[in-house]
Amino acid sequence: MSKKLANGITVPENKEWQSKDLSLNYVADYKPFVMVDGPGIRCAIYLSGCKFLCPGCYNVAAQNFHYGTAYTQELEDQIIDDLSNPYIQGLTLLGGEPFLNTTVALQLTRRVRSEFGNQKDIWSWTGYTWEELMLESEDKLALLNEIDVLVDGRFIQGLMDLTLRFKGSSNQRIIDVPASLRQKSIVNWSDEYSNNEKKTAH
Repeated sequence: MSKKLANGITVPENKEWQSKDLSLNYVADYKPFVMVDGPGIRCAIYLSGCKFLCPGCYNVAAQNFHYGTAYTQELEDQIIDDLSNPYIQGLTLLGGEPFLNTTVALQLTRRVRSEFGNQKDIWSWTGYTWEELMLESEDKLALLNEIDVLVDGRFIQGLMDLTLRFKGSSNQRIIDVPASLRQKSIVNWSDEYSNNEKKTAH
């Protein structure tokens, strides 16, 4: 069973929290053409519902699985249309907790791959650590396989550092997902590494 730590963060047991039991397929917000949720200009979708309940969370309203509006085909079509602009680098999944909303996240990311291949990158933030996801259920691992870069780990208020790029607290890691899955160990993302990988792929 999940437990609450001294710092106020809730921690799950393996496979305790399942999207099929928790998610209502709600979206807290959709923000096209943003420049803060990963590199370049991006489309960012905030999925509703999170069980980590990190103190100091910047998006407390989105912890509620009932918050926002239902995900629709119209919204998905709008996201794909926005992503089709050549100046958009990619899609970002935030929350809430994307890995507790895998029905929506997988439907969207798989369509992005179908429409754009690897021309658009996919980033996600999660309260899970990489190690926890490796022990998690099939739907979470399937979503991980659609993602290029993962920012992992709970936000810890005592470790908050406003100078960090793309991270809220210093415990979090920016992970190159395809490289990490290939090597079966964490490979940290960097712009230089990412560019080299793309050159090698051509």
